[in-house]
Amino acid sequence: MTPEKLAKSGSEHGHQTAFFAYAAVAQLHGFGVADLWANGHKIEHAKKLAEMHDDYKPLPMLKWMHAIANGGSRGDTDLSRKIEGGKMKAEGVKKGGSDICLPFCNGKFSGLYIEMKKEKGVVSAEQKEFGEFVKSQHFCFKVCYSWFEAVAVLKQYFN
Repeated sequence: MTPEKLAKSGSEHGHQTAFFAYAAVAQLHGFGVADLWANGHKIEHAKKLAEMHDDYKPLPMLKWMHAIANGGSRGDTDLSRKIEGGKMKAEGVKKGGSDICLPFCNGKFSGLYIEMKKEKGVVSAEQKEFGEFVKSQHFCFKVCYSWFEAVAVLKQYFN
């Protein structure tokens, strides 16, 4: 399933899922193959095209890019949300933490944090505070409103 199909709902979840699907292909085959795949080419065909254009550079460090479970639904009832929220808080979940972390130093930044938002989503005060803090610690912090915006940030981070 392509990133576009995964993001079709327009939800933050859909866009984040699409971004991680793209990143999984880029990890194994590089941005060139991932771009072709995202535009509807089959992986094998995309690999051949990318190899012909010397654009086949796997990115093994993407293996460690991960989601951080700071948001989302915690249950169906008020009680279940309180119980699950309490468990997560006890495990160290912090309000305001970003959705995605890439713990890879690119020579300029110590790592990359991405806060995913749906179109017209709003960054909370805690998220802004987190972003300012991690930037002060030499991390790159970006807010992205779509999977393709997050891909652009990821590519820029590697360049």
